[in-house]
Amino acid sequence: MTEEEWSVVFYRDEHGASPVREFLRSLDDEAQASIGWAIEQLRLRNVQARAPLVRHLEDKLWELRRESKTNTYRLVHFFFTGRRIVFVHGFRKKTEKTPRQEIAIARDRYAAFIQREGAE
Repeated sequence: MTEEEWSVVFYRDEHGASPVREFLRSLDDEAQASIGWAIEQLRLRNVQARAPLVRHLEDKLWELRRESKTNTYRLVHFFFTGRRIVFVHGFRKKTEKTPRQEIAIARDRYAAFIQREGAE
């Protein structure tokens, strides 16, 4: 990996579990492949990525958007020092607007990550 390339990081909780990886593993192969492609596109485009691939949620939180068959998936992420894209939450979207409770989970994990890693 060159110095200019971005890396992907999956949030881990205080017990070492990675809820985003667990979410991805719960999906069928086609959805996993589709989201894997989207993650790679985001890694390549990073802060230049635009809709429909990504959408800004609030503050530093963004959502990676992907559809597979009849399902809509979202991976909430933020950009961090050292050219890192940190994924903090993944969910299957069932409503028009992103549910507040999903954003709240992402916000809590963002805060925990910043507390552990240090401020940007």
